[in-house]
Amino acid sequence: MKLAVFAYQDIGFECLDFLIETGEQIVAVVTHEDDPKEEIWFRSVAELGRAHCVPVYMPRNPNTPDFIEVIRKAAPEIIFSFYYRQLLCNDLLAIPRHGAMNLHGSLLPRYRGRAPVNWALVNGESETGVTLHYMVERADAGDIVAQRRVAIDHADTALTLYRKLTRAARGLLNETYPAIKTGTAPRIPQDARLATKFGGRRPEDGKIDWDQPATAIYNLVRAVTHPYPGAFTFFRGGKLFLWRASVAAPDSAGARVAPGTIVSRAAGEGVEIAAGAGRLALERLQLEGEEELPANIFAARHQIQVGERLG
Repeated sequence: MKLAVFAYQDIGFECLDFLIETGEQIVAVVTHEDDPKEEIWFRSVAELGRAHCVPVYMPRNPNTPDFIEVIRKAAPEIIFSFYYRQLLCNDLLAIPRHGAMNLHGSLLPRYRGRAPVNWALVNGESETGVTLHYMVERADAGDIVAQRRVAIDHADTALTLYRKLTRAARGLLNETYPAIKTGTAPRIPQDARLATKFGGRRPEDGKIDWDQPATAIYNLVRAVTHPYPGAFTFFRGGKLFLWRASVAAPDSAGARVAPGTIVSRAAGEGVEIAAGAGRLALERLQLEGEEELPANIFAARHQIQVGERLG
């Protein structure tokens, strides 16, 4: 069977690797040029395709008439999309006679749209998953082929959760590909009434609101820590990144103080900050332009004082 694969990041790498292992004829791999402004922490779909002598394309826009003609001439019977970052137009989706399918990093119809892993953590979810679905021009709205659930641990960050989803994605493709190949894969309509949609996240969305509960701030920190741009606040006029934190024990609540206030700094230990409810214990910090440090070392170096405010 002839396949065209639109893919990026590790989920794209793993799913392409699986399809290569099946021995199917992959007529095109379509991916993105890496953004020099982005931390590249994932394996290269382009390098994997080239290593197996597959034609690799990196169009800025795959929906132009010229590129549509490239795919039409390749004549794929199925188009797959695995974490490819652009929507495909109807003219592309109409090319393969067995349809076009996308792998999305949530349990659709929830968390349609961009950055589903980060949003699930920001919102404190305890479960997410991956969904293989037929593509239509609307993002993540097509009929579902199958899903695999993934538990979110309290200590998960965006990176550890993404790695769980990567394993789940390959497993789901392995499970469903025989039916896809024979044309017997199910088509389960999504219930649009249950749909939620989220947009892409920008670096500035990592700004901490100390009026929020400590649990919400903790969720933000773990959702955008490395390799993402990070949660941040301000300290003595500089931008301060919080790369790791935890929610302080309830019995340390103490007297009520203004959110963002440093309420504890024990010798040799970290720093606790009052939130809208509870306290956040800072564990790894970085003042913009300086090195990242454990909180206790940072506090000693900068002579942090109880009663100072962040934000």
